[in-house]
Amino acid sequence: MGGVKKLSRPARRGLLVVHLVASASWLGLTLGLLALGATAVTTASPTAVEASVRSMKLFADWLLLPLALLTLTSGVVLALGTHWGLARHRWVFTKFWLTSATTVATVLALRPGVNSAVAAVAAVAAGEALPDAGDVLAGPVVSLSAYVFMTVISLLKPWGPTRRGRRERARRPGARPGVSRAGTA
Repeated sequence: MGGVKKLSRPARRGLLVVHLVASASWLGLTLGLLALGATAVTTASPTAVEASVRSMKLFADWLLLPLALLTLTSGVVLALGTHWGLARHRWVFTKFWLTSATTVATVLALRPGVNSAVAAVAAVAAGEALPDAGDVLAGPVVSLSAYVFMTVISLLKPWGPTRRGRRERARRPGARPGVSRAGTA
């Protein structure tokens, strides 16, 4: 593998637990944000709107980014420290880029959207609707879709190896074409 040390079995298992818990927490938090956003958009109660968007801000400010970064970091370490590699299998490569993109989107779109909804709470208290319902719904919907997709490909491991993965497999002595280390194509 070119100098990268493989994780020991206990280290791999421990890191896998961290990765799964962080990923599931990120997915669950996003589902909660979607529920709060839907409440803020559909309720007629200014108090409920305010409580919903302020709760979203609390979660967005304190939990989203740490969970995103923990998921991304643990995933990269797992990929580099196991036979899966970061660029050997299309599903791992896809998860890496989607996790990176959703982490960036959390910082550049979701959190600012929640912040603008909180800023609009005064208008809501005066009896107006949220100025832009997309601020509290679009981010969680897109994120949740991405996380569910990443969960599915983690379980199914579709698409086979990348070009790099096929080259590395062909260089291994005794490797059979089209058969991965786990015994499936």
